[in-house]
Amino acid sequence: MTWLVTGGAGYIGAHIVQAMRSEGKTVVVLDDLSTGHATRIDGVPLVHGSVLDYQLVEHTLRRHAVTGIVHLAAKKQVDESVRLPLYYYRENVEGLRRLLEAAIATDVEAIVFSSSAAVYGAPTESWVTEDTQCSPINPYGHTKLTGEWMVEAAAAAAGLRYANLRYFNVAGCSSPTLADLGGANIVPMVLRRLDAQQAPMIFGDSYPTQDGTCVRDYVHVADIASAHAAAANALAGGDIKALTANIGTGVGYSVREIVETLRVITGHESDAWAEPIVAPARAGDPPRVVAATDRIRDALGWRARHDVGQMLTSAWEGWVANRGR
Repeated sequence: MTWLVTGGAGYIGAHIVQAMRSEGKTVVVLDDLSTGHATRIDGVPLVHGSVLDYQLVEHTLRRHAVTGIVHLAAKKQVDESVRLPLYYYRENVEGLRRLLEAAIATDVEAIVFSSSAAVYGAPTESWVTEDTQCSPINPYGHTKLTGEWMVEAAAAAAGLRYANLRYFNVAGCSSPTLADLGGANIVPMVLRRLDAQQAPMIFGDSYPTQDGTCVRDYVHVADIASAHAAAANALAGGDIKALTANIGTGVGYSVREIVETLRVITGHESDAWAEPIVAPARAGDPPRVVAATDRIRDALGWRARHDVGQMLTSAWEGWVANRGR
């Protein structure tokens, strides 16, 4: 099969492209390069454009004889989605609708949709299963849940095989060239400030958690990539026809714990200036979201292989290697 990876030049997408290529898969990337970098996917055909451009998408699928899609292209900042909900619905929902329309028109057989733990909203369970009620609390989460429904409905109507993968908080890198250099995720946010000898920021410390800060399931991006590759393999082989599954570790860490670990890794654990500053909580952030991962283990034989120390150390090494970029 030839796989189209939308958003494949982005931080997560490039790791997925790397994982799929390492298994010998033929991959084509479609990316508007708004946050992606072409240098991350050297040697892979890159189509520069948006999934909103139906004609470009259909032409790409036909030209490269694509039979499977991994769809990552989306906007993903929770607080931005609260401020710009219609923008998020256009990019994430309408973009996916046009992609699915083109996929069906060109006889694509399978799609892996990158969803999110944001579909659960603010669950009360200690571990979130796929049967936990989906009640998103921000527009980003709404767009991801709507995306899952669209994939399921299109698959039922057209005979597509699909996997909706709900991943939790992603960090780390498999090599410095693929490091997360953005400013929206907590780990690069903290690293940027520590490297500039500025106190890291914690958004809210009055949540109902052990230390008042949000608790999340942090998963290494290489594990996210291997889960997508495993799903693609299972869909290509017909081993699964429909799957909705979490990608996580099953272990929760608070924001304060992540910040303190990064202070140690960067050598700033004893520096008074590196004590975190508590800022107001951000709109749309739930207190605790930690994955139960039994379903993906049973369906695909997949489990996370990196611990939080490996993940944060790799993030720091990638940050150091890319200083000044």
